[in-house]
Amino acid sequence: MVTLLIGKKGSGKTKKLIQKANEAVAASQGNVVVIEKGAKLTYDITSKARLIDTDQYAVSGYDMLFGFLSGICAGNYDVTDILVDSTFKICPEGVDGLETFTKKLQDLSESSNSNIVLLISADEEDLPSSINAVCEKI
Repeated sequence: MVTLLIGKKGSGKTKKLIQKANEAVAASQGNVVVIEKGAKLTYDITSKARLIDTDQYAVSGYDMLFGFLSGICAGNYDVTDILVDSTFKICPEGVDGLETFTKKLQDLSESSNSNIVLLISADEEDLPSSINAVCEKI
């Protein structure tokens, strides 16, 4: 399942992501992975989750992020949850390409049996209507 946490900057999306990550770790029988741009969540996310900074791997753009997430799933059969903070900072294309990216992630989520959560800094009306079904407003 793919979920988009949407809201304007300062609306509490990252706090919600931290909560979801820590809850996932407590409930998961596998691995939880948190992707971020920059190392700012180090002390907020439990050490039982795998925290990955995209800057260390020069990940930029939807295609690179999709390949990166696919590689994580391929290399670790027991990843149950992937949470991505600051999606638009990692993918400067912003709303352009988000719909296609979300569809590809849905397929990845189903094939790898993983839950994927993306933080999106935007209003619901700024996003394509086709992805509203997976949006969770903050």
